[in-house]
Amino acid sequence: MGVRLVVVDDHRLLAEALASALKLRGHRVLAAAAPVAGAAELVVARAPEVCLLGTAAPAEPGAFDVVARIKRERPQVAVVVLGPVPSPRGIAAAFAAGASGYVRHDERIEGVERALVKARAGETAVAPQLLQSAFAELLNPSVRQDDEGQRLLRLLTQREVEVLVRVAEGEDTRLIAAGMRIAPSTARTHVQRVLMKLGVGSRLEAAALAARTGLLDRAVPIQRGTLP
Repeated sequence: MGVRLVVVDDHRLLAEALASALKLRGHRVLAAAAPVAGAAELVVARAPEVCLLGTAAPAEPGAFDVVARIKRERPQVAVVVLGPVPSPRGIAAAFAAGASGYVRHDERIEGVERALVKARAGETAVAPQLLQSAFAELLNPSVRQDDEGQRLLRLLTQREVEVLVRVAEGEDTRLIAAGMRIAPSTARTHVQRVLMKLGVGSRLEAAALAARTGLLDRAVPIQRGTLP
């Protein structure tokens, strides 16, 4: 039996694409809409079994306020978050707000579907390793901003640090390639590796994460060669 759901994402095209894919698999999509800020009103009006809620920035303060509101106004509705590879803090925030599941946005549609079915049944819909890290963060929310920035910085090579700094300064692929004296295709590869390692889906998210965690402040001196 298909799940009765609404699909909400800040990107309308993504919301509609997900809705179409899920309809083809036999689910009843009551609405596909954007932005996420209007999700609570939509859930109250349509009364689905599950709300599939996309987010691009799970670690941002207040990212899951809408989840908390949905659970206050429609506690019977399960909320499954669809987002980038999360930090423990981001996924912990989703569950603390009342989400029933978290699915990585690079998951196949079959994985999204399984999460929806599990959430409707009252089960937790999340990969065990993600849930374990989330519980650890909830129990020990002690990582300081500087610690998080340093942890992320250790994931990057020095060349990737330089790419991140250039991305944060607004350079496109052509300018990055010219400034680093590399081919545009190589620059694109470096950018994609930076996004993957930071667990974000866009250059804007990478720049925002770097600034928020203090990574950018650490990265600039390293990129300029003033630190070892």
